[in-house]
Amino acid sequence: MDPTTQAALAAVVGAIVAGGAVLAWHISDRQRSQLPNVDEPLVPPGVAAVLAVLRSSAIVVDPDGHVLKASAPAYALGLVRGSEVLVEDLRELIRQVRRDGQIRETELQLGGEGTTARTVVARVAPLGSRLILALADDRTRERRVEAVRRDFVANVSHELKTPVGAIRLLAEAVTDAADDPEAVHRFARRMLIESDRLGTLVQQIIELSRLQGDDPLEKPVRVRLDEVLAAAVDFSATEAEAKGITLVTAGEEDLEVFGSLDQVSAAVSNLVANAVAYSEVGSRVLVTTRAQDETAQISVVDQGIGIPAREIDRIFERFYRVDPARHRSTGGTGLGLSIVKHVAATHGGDVSVWSVEGQGSTFTLTLPLSPHQTPSPSSPPNRDVDPGADIDQQEVRR
Repeated sequence: MDPTTQAALAAVVGAIVAGGAVLAWHISDRQRSQLPNVDEPLVPPGVAAVLAVLRSSAIVVDPDGHVLKASAPAYALGLVRGSEVLVEDLRELIRQVRRDGQIRETELQLGGEGTTARTVVARVAPLGSRLILALADDRTRERRVEAVRRDFVANVSHELKTPVGAIRLLAEAVTDAADDPEAVHRFARRMLIESDRLGTLVQQIIELSRLQGDDPLEKPVRVRLDEVLAAAVDFSATEAEAKGITLVTAGEEDLEVFGSLDQVSAAVSNLVANAVAYSEVGSRVLVTTRAQDETAQISVVDQGIGIPAREIDRIFERFYRVDPARHRSTGGTGLGLSIVKHVAATHGGDVSVWSVEGQGSTFTLTLPLSPHQTPSPSSPPNRDVDPGADIDQQEVRR
């Protein structure tokens, strides 16, 4: 075959191949145009299901900063409204993560005037190549517990330093007064007082720590309130006698509650000791019991200095003192009423207070009656006891 014929044949074959390629491209393009348009979802499949089971508040944000998906806790916490992230600090964190793709974490303070302040820990990370995922956990309770624990440790340290320092100073004074028997005797008495105060404080810290564990009562038993009241009165009898205070018990006998004898005794003893400590010389402290609505109510009534109305809501806080100077002079630790509150809670009961400044106070510890007991139909109505009222001598048991 001569060269001219070969060239012509090659040209024809090339034209046929080129035409076939063009035809194939047109057919392929036509087929693609006939396929339905399927938009790739912005939120990856399965993300919504994962967000639904997360305890954290979760938010998925698109490239424009709009919320594509958010869990219910995110709305409840006030992080999201509609398609907008409401918290500016969180929006800024999302912008930073979008810029450089680095995971970031921060602590946010939510809530303003008139709303409850909340502490939220937010963690923001890329989700794929276009989306941002923000997770937020409400840590308000944890931070509050940490603050309470720090305050507790600080207060305990402060309270322990006082008697320990006093004992050290008194010991030095005894050493310096070795040739003066009267001074040695006086300082020794003070050392005994401070050591007793230190022992009481340590014991109350131990009791309060045990109660704050929220552990269930171990081997609860029937607790006879007659025995509890007798022990509480006997515990404060010496101090009451020294101040000329009359301790009187009255009310219903043979009442029983179900719980811990030691804890109930500690609670009632603290109430009676407080009443004696804050009562005037020559006054009277009344301790009564009664059954009402399947509960036993132990009321301790004094004719003491009373509590200002603005302070009543805080008196059950640990180490809180209405009058710090007065507490110091009476040797109070500021833990007694906290112990009462925790004992009440542990036993499914409550403690309340009625007080008028300058007239006296009534503390009422309410505990469920033992299951086998029913309230007496002749029980008096539930009312605050007037500390100044006369007592029917027929009701006096002690």
